[in-house]
Formats: sequence, structure tokens, C-alpha cells
Amino acid sequence: MREITDTNQRNLFIYQIYVRNHTKAGTFNALLDDLDRIKAMGVDMIYLLPVHPIGKKQRKGTLGSPYAIKDYFAINEEHGDMKDFETLIETAHKKGLKVMMDIVFNHTSPDSVLLEKHPEFFYKKNGHFTNRIGEWWDVIDFDYNKDKKLWTYLIDVLAFYTKKGIDGFRFDVASLLPYDFLAEAKQAIQKLNPNTIWLSESVHGHFLKEVRDRGFEGLSEAELFSIFDLAYDYDAHPYLEAYLKDEGPLSDYTDWLMKQEEIYPKDYIKMRHLENHDFGRIAGYLNRDEKKLDQWYAFNFFNKGATMIFSGSEAYHPHHPSLFDKDTIDFSPSDKHAYFTKLHQLTTGKIFSEGTYQVRSINDAVIEATYEDETTRVIGIFNVGNSTSMLGVELPDGNYKNALDHKSYPVNDGKMKAVNTPLIITINKEN
Repeated sequence: MREITDTNQRNLFIYQIYVRNHTKAGTFNALLDDLDRIKAMGVDMIYLLPVHPIGKKQRKGTLGSPYAIKDYFAINEEHGDMKDFETLIETAHKKGLKVMMDIVFNHTSPDSVLLEKHPEFFYKKNGHFTNRIGEWWDVIDFDYNKDKKLWTYLIDVLAFYTKKGIDGFRFDVASLLPYDFLAEAKQAIQKLNPNTIWLSESVHGHFLKEVRDRGFEGLSEAELFSIFDLAYDYDAHPYLEAYLKDEGPLSDYTDWLMKQEEIYPKDYIKMRHLENHDFGRIAGYLNRDEKKLDQWYAFNFFNKGATMIFSGSEAYHPHHPSLFDKDTIDFSPSDKHAYFTKLHQLTTGKIFSEGTYQVRSINDAVIEATYEDETTRVIGIFNVGNSTSMLGVELPDGNYKNALDHKSYPVNDGKMKAVNTPLIITINKEN
């Protein structure tokens, strides 16, 4: 269904932005002033949460969820107007940044333009417009089986923004969209821009099962990879979250990362992230333990796949901004700008996109991961749990220079002392 993915996309560094809360003004024009800082961090692409007008009916919070969209062809006046949006795209491109926008094609607000014009496009239960997931009480779902004019309308939305210069689309709850529609949309947009990047928000496994148990269709991760270039890491997220909450072992998480190597296409690309607009700040989970945070972010960049950080991650701020209210991000607690820049530089290159990958937990506090090709081996050791023990590592005895701090660390009898600095070690196999 799709051509082999460009594995260089595993080197992508994506920065997620909620325009409302990224600056005090919450506008596209205010965001322009921060693009240089974002680009200097090494970011390749900014990803914007939905930028469309928000419905007023059944709003959550004071300003509503950006995922309750009223009009796909318009811009939320909080952020500016269409001209301001076009200026943002143009300016980002001039600075070498791609722009991805969030696409919400599972549902709209209950007072959307489409419901008024085309009620036949929507899902009904007991004679009432509603949604399949009752908890999402601020939206109503599409019914893709009723009228294929809906497909044409939504593909026209994608074409409209592609022609404005959008470089990629992140599909909200992509698992709930029909496969045939996604395939048709992909084919249409690739004709306009074959380099468009497609990112699926593939849902958690337990949620997918719940949807199917309710009698609705839901796409598996493997099905989505036959269309999308990148996918969310939500299949691994429950194991990561369990470890952060002291409710599960680290090995459950690393074992699942290795399982991904078995069950997905050879060219699969995961978008690795530790937090986003839906899930709490990792700094909150870890009580702003900077040493642990440094280790986790180092592993997130090192882990196989594209890397995404959520606006404010570089501040190690524990507060998770509201999706439904004005809640400006505070960038002051820490400044990890230079650290993230270095991590991205150290984990970008051919071996990280094409080398064979292995990952394991050495103990319940330390992750070891490796990339290898015919000439080079790169080893990362990440003490995410502040271990103080000796570690059995897969390295011959000797002294090894760490690319992060340029210090040497000894291995004796196959063991290395756990340290609070992430270790990234490169070995030339030809020497």
C-alpha cells in the first residue's frame, strides 16, 4: 500500500506546540518570535495542535478543546487569521523548519459547520447525534459508511492545507478511521506532495480492544503502518507509565520495545516521546529529579525512531498545561535547550536510521541499547533509576570515552559502575 518509508525520518526531531499556551499572547505572530530558539535546538519540524475554530456547544473548560472543531477551512481567531497562519508556515520554511498540523477526522463539535450543512455525514444512536466513545461528550462522530461525499470533503481539507505548504499531518485517533478512506486520502495527497509526512496517533491497545468490544471497527498498529510513515508509541506507553509509577518493572518496557522489532514492518518508525498534551509531564512523575530526567531524555533521543518533545519539556516543568483553558507554559524552571541540542546531534546519522537495534534493561534502573552496522557499534547506557550498583555490560574490558561529557569510564571483568551521566559510546569495529 505504501512505498518503503524513508528511514532517515528516524532522525526527525519534532516539537509539539499548543499555540494557545505556548506564549502569553497565544497567537501565530507571537510564535514567530520563538522559531529561532526552536530551530537552534535542532528541531526539524514543528507540530501544531488543531488550529481551527472551536465549537461553543458542550465545551470543556472555559475555551474548549481544540479537538472539538467547528470549521476545518477556518482558523481559530484566538491565534490570528488565515493570513497569519500562512505567514507562520512561510517563515518556518525560511528558517528550515517543516510544519505539521493536527487533523481530526473522527469527529467535530456538536455545532460544526458540517453538521449544519451535511447531517447525513454523522453518526446517530437512538435518533440523536452522538459519539461512539461516551466520555468524549464535547464531540459528535462521523459515520463514514453513510455517504462517500464525506470522504471527498475531508480529502479536500487535506489538499487545501497541503497547497498552503503544510509538510505533514498528524491524524488524531487514526485507529478509529476507516482503512480504505485513509488509503484513498494518502494517494490523493501524495500526488500533490509526495514528501508529505503522515503520523498516526495509534491508540493504546486496551482502548482499541474496548472499541472493538463495543462493536466498532478499529485499526491495529500493523494495519496503520501500511499507510502511515510514523506512529505514536502508545503500545509501549502503558509499560513506561507503570514503571514511572512504581507499578511495573523496567524490563516490561524494554521487552516491549524489542517486541516492536518483531511485529512491525522492517521499515517501521515510531515517534518516541515521554509526554504530550494528553499525558502528564514526566517531570511531574519524577518530582523534577534532574538526574533521572537527563537520563530519560537521553534515552528518548537514543531510542530507535523519530523524537518528539512537547513544548516546555526543555524546562523540566512538572505542570501539565490545560487543554481547555488559557494556561501559559512556564519555560523558566530549567534550561535544557543546549542539552537537547547535543542529544539530537549525537543520535543523528546513518547508523541510527539503518543500524540493527537492541535494547534491554540491565537491572530495574538501567537501560542498555545498541546500534550496530558492519563498521561501527554505538552503545547507550541510561541510569533512569539512579542505580549505584555495578553493571554487567556488553563491552570488552577497557576505558571508554563518553560522547556527552568526554570523560573516560572503565570496564573491568565485564562490569561498569552505574553513573548519573548518560553514556553514549562509539566503537570502531575495524580497529
